[in-house]
Amino acid sequence: MKLFVVPTPVGNLEDMTFRAIKVLQEAELILAEDTRTSGFLMKHFEIRTPMQSYHKFNEHKTVDAIIQRIKSGSKIALISDAGTPSISDPGFLVVRACAENDIEVECLPGATAFVPALVASGIPSDRFCFEGFLPQKKGRQTRLSYLNSEQRTMIFYESPFRLAKTLAQFCQVFGGERKASVSREISKLFEETKRGTLLQLSAYFTEHPPKGEIVIVVAGIE
Repeated sequence: MKLFVVPTPVGNLEDMTFRAIKVLQEAELILAEDTRTSGFLMKHFEIRTPMQSYHKFNEHKTVDAIIQRIKSGSKIALISDAGTPSISDPGFLVVRACAENDIEVECLPGATAFVPALVASGIPSDRFCFEGFLPQKKGRQTRLSYLNSEQRTMIFYESPFRLAKTLAQFCQVFGGERKASVSREISKLFEETKRGTLLQLSAYFTEHPPKGEIVIVVAGIE
């Protein structure tokens, strides 16, 4: 009994590993965050395995049935739209359920957006904390206040539509002179990393609204 957790490219399809393709081809079912999005990936690599939707809106309702199917002997693989499942994407619930039912979980190494963003930032990467998406409303200010004393490098995911507002808020909480970087379109044609102080980055992205998925890296307090 085993669940295979399979990372998929965050941008460039050439980042897909041979092992990931093999696992998906040999699986009996692929749990996909969005079957339409993943359909392009499957077509590109000639993977004809049936897919089933597994996303944040139905994972609570479907996890028991998935566990029973794995127990019955089915080889099931889990993917998200891009990157590694369970990292700011669905996946945690079914992995936890597998652990509770003594089902082995094999997670393949592979793409995730925050690692290249951290390395390219030029900010210390020996110790860091990954915060993912901050709460949009309730609990956001409390979380930021807690992080104000964080000594490790901090990593955040953000929507391009909220980036300017978030950077302005970071200036207020962490101080405008704190070093930071903003990476977007990781592994894609228009990949870009901007480095500077939070104040400089806030001013830049206020004048130049970005496109694509965003990773913000902020230096810890010295």
